[in-house]
Amino acid sequence: MTDFSDLGFVKVALAAPPVVIADPAANAQAILDAYADAPRDAAIVLQPELGITGYTCEDLFATAEVRHAAHSARIEVATATDDRVLVVGAPWWLADGRILNCAFACRGGRVLGAVPKIAQPNYEEFYEKRWFASGAGIAVDIDDALGRFPLRTYLVFKLGHTAFGLEICEDLWAPTPPSADLALAGAEIVLNLSASTELVAKADYRRDLVRTQSARTIAGYVYAGAGPSESTKDVVFGGHLIVAENGWLLAESTRFELGGSSLTAEIDTGRLRHARVQNTTFAQSRRPSPPTVVDAGSPPSLGTLARTYPRQPFVPADESELTARAREILAIQATGLARRMRAAKAERLVIGLSGGLDSSLAYLVCLGVLGKLNLPPSALCALTMPGPGTTAHTLASARELARTTAVELREIPIEAAVDQHLRDIAHPGDADVTFENVQARERTQILFDTANLMGGIVVGTGDLSELALGWCTFNADQMASYNVNAGVPKTLIAYLVRWYARHRANDELRAVLERVLETPITPELIPSEDGEIGQRTEAIIGPYELHDFFLYHFLRNGAGATKIFVLARRAFDGIHSPADIKHWLKVFFQRFFAQQFKRTTLPPGPKVGTVSLSPRGDWRMPDEASAGALLAAIDEIQIK
Repeated sequence: MTDFSDLGFVKVALAAPPVVIADPAANAQAILDAYADAPRDAAIVLQPELGITGYTCEDLFATAEVRHAAHSARIEVATATDDRVLVVGAPWWLADGRILNCAFACRGGRVLGAVPKIAQPNYEEFYEKRWFASGAGIAVDIDDALGRFPLRTYLVFKLGHTAFGLEICEDLWAPTPPSADLALAGAEIVLNLSASTELVAKADYRRDLVRTQSARTIAGYVYAGAGPSESTKDVVFGGHLIVAENGWLLAESTRFELGGSSLTAEIDTGRLRHARVQNTTFAQSRRPSPPTVVDAGSPPSLGTLARTYPRQPFVPADESELTARAREILAIQATGLARRMRAAKAERLVIGLSGGLDSSLAYLVCLGVLGKLNLPPSALCALTMPGPGTTAHTLASARELARTTAVELREIPIEAAVDQHLRDIAHPGDADVTFENVQARERTQILFDTANLMGGIVVGTGDLSELALGWCTFNADQMASYNVNAGVPKTLIAYLVRWYARHRANDELRAVLERVLETPITPELIPSEDGEIGQRTEAIIGPYELHDFFLYHFLRNGAGATKIFVLARRAFDGIHSPADIKHWLKVFFQRFFAQQFKRTTLPPGPKVGTVSLSPRGDWRMPDEASAGALLAAIDEIQIK
């Protein structure tokens, strides 16, 4: 059975149980009930600020009864903990008379360490400085009934292969939150115990604050707010529970649940680690002084994973988001090409139309450039170059695409030129790779010579997925003056063309684009016996939806082969068999490494997303690198 903790996942549970203000004994029971209800495989259980006493005790914090009861309740709670870390809030009374608002991390029947709150809000409905002192600069060791533990602001708790840190409520609102230094000290998860009141729109602000701080710290940020039972006088609390990971909202609870609220999420620390390595700003930031590191043991095994991953990670699932994304991508592509056209002082754009998806999208981008630069249709030179494998279906699509957009299409058959070239090099006549590549290079030669003749530039059409797999001919369709599709994966290409058909095309153009979308993906380099499309790309190199999934998790999230297989198996359950996923994963890495030499010499093209293979920016890799370690890991994958 897979232990997902070995793949970097950490399950966190959050709870905002009902609180009885100023009754630590009752609160201890509620805390332990919520702890007992938390999943057994949760590594950390987080509860709100000052949960042992209640946040709204006010002057009762100064009473001996609350002090003694809180001390007993904290010991009771710590004693009852098992191998799951429990983080709870309680006051701590220093010998010099100051009271600190603290977070206590407990595990295995003892307190691991305590962190005091630094920022005490003393504005509007908050009046904390009346009762609490700032924990800034405090570093003491406490001898407790359950043993000795550190109390200081700068603690990092080592939990198996990851680490976490603590901050409390207003610390997040401060100009320099402690979580920044905790992250720079190695904490990949930050836990915040909070008691934030509810106001109109405050939940939105709070959510954005948590999400943004998770992005700034490249961390998992786990936030537990006090629930409705803390409400008193003029203030109402909602029990807002939030989990964010590097800018993404993973989970969020409902609010205003009188019986208490709870939430569970799984944080991918492997993804966070990779992001920190890639982000040189994070890596080069000034490190604070070394923290006190507390050994929190190892997390429980994680045998199940509730977190899901989309089968098409490059494509937004929400229709409104897809619309916004499509507009943005097309604008980036058109702006980049327009800028290149102006810089090159080019009079025309030259593009090859095959009747397939990639060239259709690139052609639509060219139309956008004409509009942006107020150029006539004659500024776009479209060529279709039928060869030995071209079918009537795709040739008709290319013709209709030009006709419905009022652009002149030049047809230049290449069969005679290909035959002559094959004779010149003494080709034996087989439909081999040389036969295929000669066609691709003949077309590229025509495109560049035409561009020279017209004072234009050649617009490339190959997509990100093809570049990853090397599914292009070196110094042929791999080359262009500017490739508008270089940053767009195949799965997204189809959605962009479909979106354009629905939202920007007239009826005639829409019909053509829908015809293109229904056409199987094919290079059309091998003649078919019946004149129909016989050469299907995905039958040769594998499904693009799998390869795009592999590419995203390898480059964007830094996942290894085993983790990619596990995630793909879950995402494509019932669609692709585990054996097929393993097979195509091996093909992906074999081709990705073997074909790097093609990416090393790629022409420029716009970066449109967080995954790019440009050798000038996002991906620099030796052409000679070996995939041996990854392939060995794939061979070791057991399919049950």
